[in-house]
Order: sequence, then structure tokens, then C-alpha cells
Amino acid sequence: MRLLLFSILALFANSNIYAQGCCSGGAGSPIAGGAATGVLQENQMEISLNYQFNQSDQFYTGDVKSTPLFENLNSNYLFFRTDYGVSKKLTLSIATGYYLKKSLIETHNVDTTSASGLSDLIILPRYSVYNKNANFKRTEIALGIGIKIPLGAPNDSSISIPKSSWAPGYPANDIYQMNPPTVQTTSGSNDFMFYSFFYREYQKRKLRLFVSTLHIKKSFNSLGIKFGDYTSVGFFASKTFFRKWGVTTQIKAERIGEIQAAENIDLLGFYSIDPISTGSKKWFFIPQLSYSQNGITIFATSEIPLYQHLNGTQVGSKQQFTVGINYRFFTKECEPEFELKK
Repeated sequence: MRLLLFSILALFANSNIYAQGCCSGGAGSPIAGGAATGVLQENQMEISLNYQFNQSDQFYTGDVKSTPLFENLNSNYLFFRTDYGVSKKLTLSIATGYYLKKSLIETHNVDTTSASGLSDLIILPRYSVYNKNANFKRTEIALGIGIKIPLGAPNDSSISIPKSSWAPGYPANDIYQMNPPTVQTTSGSNDFMFYSFFYREYQKRKLRLFVSTLHIKKSFNSLGIKFGDYTSVGFFASKTFFRKWGVTTQIKAERIGEIQAAENIDLLGFYSIDPISTGSKKWFFIPQLSYSQNGITIFATSEIPLYQHLNGTQVGSKQQFTVGINYRFFTKECEPEFELKK
């Protein structure tokens, strides 16, 4: 029962990134913080909590900076994740995230649209298809298939005309307008996730090299909007120093497809989304510093854009910082694989 409660409370999370157009928003990778992982040992659990800050005021037409269409887009996000080693080969990951605040500022802190709330629930099992340890080298290949289920709504609204602005004699009611997708806490669709992980460790050198891929197959939400499919490939190198300090560098390539509309849905007229200004291709450099002791790891990471090509005119990526803590432990004592004969 205690294990079940841990699994429900420590939910794995979603990290929405800015893409999909200046007024269209859209969710990207659901994984925030920490490096890519394979599978845990049997009965081993990892709990992770981190905070992520995202901010951008840069616009691009293709790969050229262009005139801003609004002042700033930013978010403050909490990420909660748990992984559990069901067996030596199978690890179950469950997660969610919560936006403390997600804001679009049009001009000088005036006409600000903000939202907060839960994002998505993600269930992502990972299975080890190959694991070999020999000659102080370890190689692992893991695959995963998961789902993303929205916990929030894609049609939250904000007050556009407060009742206090009405002249005497007029109905004193607030007038609401639906927030743009960039300020929604979820895309609102049920999506499939496909994950792969290749890992190579050189134990004597305390050096680790690995590659991870993630593809999210999006579906239509209740508004008749299908956000573009997301694909990313990450190339990692990690090394331990002084037994407790770790440095990880990553080069990540990602692609987000264009937004699509269901039949009879006018994206521009209904939701102020220009489909031409959706979709992107980007490259990032992501350094990470970590400190580990007694199963606890504290880490900090930053996502630095190297190249970005955005369809049409969109807000691009600029600043993303993450700090977090992981705790890894066994839920019960390890049993020996054999007993010595007396």
C-alpha cells in the first residue's frame, strides 16, 4: 500500500517548450531535468522534483530574428516524477507537472494574460532489451512506449473586460476571452510517446556516453486542434569528478510539426492561430552540473539555443533554467541470487 501511495503521489512530468507559433503555443518534450535514463534495478525507486523557468522575447521568421509581436512569454513550472523498477528489465515511470504561472505580456506589463494549473499525466514504461557488463564496460539499450493524458483543459479563459469598466446602467458582468494556446497549461490531447535509449559506460574512466530519442504522436483535442508531432534526439557525454560531482553535456536536435485543424475548424478565425506560423526545427546545447551523495542527486541545467528555424513568424527559444533533486532508493532489501552451501 505504501508503494502504491508513493507511485500515485510522485507523478512524472511534462515540460512544455515554446514552439508552435507566436499565438498558437503547443507542447513539446514532456521530460524536464536530469539526464536520459534507461531502467532501474528491481525494487528500486527514484523520485524527482524540479523547478523550471522559461522565458523568451525573441521572434524569428525562418532562421532570421524579426520584429517582436509581443513583449515576453514566460513560465514557472514544477515537475514531479517517480520511476520504479518492476523487474530487472522493466521500469515504470509516472508523472505530472504544475504551472505556478504561465504568462504572455503584450506591452510593458500591460495586457498580461496568465494561467496556472496542472498540465498532463504521463505513463512511460521502459524495457531493457540489451544489458551487458564486461571488462569494466557496460552497454544498455532500452525502449519505451507511453501515453500522455491531459489533466488540465485547453480552453481556459481570462477576463478581457472587467465589470468595473462598464458605464453606469450597463450590465455589470465580467467579459471572458479564451487564452491563446501559448498560455494554456496543456494541449488537451491524448498522445502516444515512443522512447529509445542507448548507453555506454567506461567504468575505469568514469565516463558515460548515451543517446536518447523521443517521439510524441499528437492527436486532436476537444477544440478540433492537432498540435504538431514532436521528435527529439539527444547526444550525451557525462563524467564523474571527485566521486560526487558530475558534469553532463548534451547536444539536442528537435523537430515540431505544423498544427492541423479538424474539418470545419477555422484556426485563425476561432483561435487566432495562423497554421503557416507553426512548426520548427532547433538545435540546443545543454550543460548540466550535479552533486550526488547517499542516493540523493542535486542538479542544475540550462538549455542554450544553437540554431532555430521557425516556420512563418514565431516566438523562439531563449532562456530555460532547471534546478532539481533526485532521490534513489530500494523499497526492500535485495535478495541474494544464490546461497552458499554449508
